[in-house]
Amino acid sequence: MKAWSLSLLMMCVLVVGVAGCAKKVRPLVPLALDRGTTPQAVTFTEQGTQAYQARQFEEAKQYFSQAVTAAPQSGQAHYNYALGINALGDTEEGRQHFIEAANLAPGDKTIWDSPALHQYGNPQTEKAAKEHRTTTSRPTFGGGPR
Repeated sequence: MKAWSLSLLMMCVLVVGVAGCAKKVRPLVPLALDRGTTPQAVTFTEQGTQAYQARQFEEAKQYFSQAVTAAPQSGQAHYNYALGINALGDTEEGRQHFIEAANLAPGDKTIWDSPALHQYGNPQTEKAAKEHRTTTSRPTFGGGPR
């Protein structure tokens, strides 16, 4: 009985430890625009943020697009637009705007560290094709070379 209780306790500790160490993904949320941005761009961003949070991504994309038009040099505006595009499934166009956001806001840690941009890797490097080992030999048990 004592061994069973100890085993149960160890399993609980293990489960809690693994769950506590799991990387927590932060939700993607639109960013507020910097000070000095036109009031029109701020209004579009606020409307887009409300639509995005209501999961009305097409409407959010339209508002964020208008914010980019009103403030084309705003990294936050491009980031928000990329979130809207990405939510609709157009990851390639979203990637371009995430990179543009990072270029326009080089010191913005939120943009650079965001999960949305992180999944695309370093914007300075081109997408590299993965090299696949090709060989004429048959695979062996263990898959490694002899």
